[in-house]
Amino acid sequence: MRFTTVFSSLVVAATNVEATANFSSASVALAGSFTEKNCYGAPIPPWKSGHHPGWYYGKGTAPQGISCVLDSFFCELLNLFPYGYHCPSLPPPTPPHSPPPPHPYTQVKDFYNLQCAAQDDSYLTYGLVDTVDDCYDMCNSVSGCTFFNTYHDVYGKDGSPQLTCTLFSKCLTAGCADNCGGQSQPDGSIDYITESSGYCKAGY
Repeated sequence: MRFTTVFSSLVVAATNVEATANFSSASVALAGSFTEKNCYGAPIPPWKSGHHPGWYYGKGTAPQGISCVLDSFFCELLNLFPYGYHCPSLPPPTPPHSPPPPHPYTQVKDFYNLQCAAQDDSYLTYGLVDTVDDCYDMCNSVSGCTFFNTYHDVYGKDGSPQLTCTLFSKCLTAGCADNCGGQSQPDGSIDYITESSGYCKAGY
């Protein structure tokens, strides 16, 4: 961890020394390690024991226990790493009198409102979002992502307020939805999956 902190600090310092003044060394280290190599903070996929979401992206209240909250402050820090991950950006405005652009993603046939989530070796990362569009934005910002799966992973007495958003590099089918929960939780409950839907980015 100490090596990561030193390395991350050096990288940012070489980019813009003054820009790091508003960020703690812990935040700099976290941003420096938020990479494809460790699946953007979620190296264990959600169908395996010991998994934990790597990030939260949305406009609501960030859930407890999430290290990487992709808000404007942390995204500003990530932008200091020129070759690292950069948060989703707004699409360019549509020129006047132009037809609306095509929808950027399509729902996979028969992959709608299932009780099981996708699992596949093309897994990239997973986190929590507020909406399906938020999950698409994350897919669009992660290199190689072509498919995303949103669902509620319900556990405990309070259910699941956010959507789980899992990203993959292959456009999957409903046949890949065989993660049906069933994992024991710290409070003794067993999780289960609801409202699982799969989407491919346009062109895939």
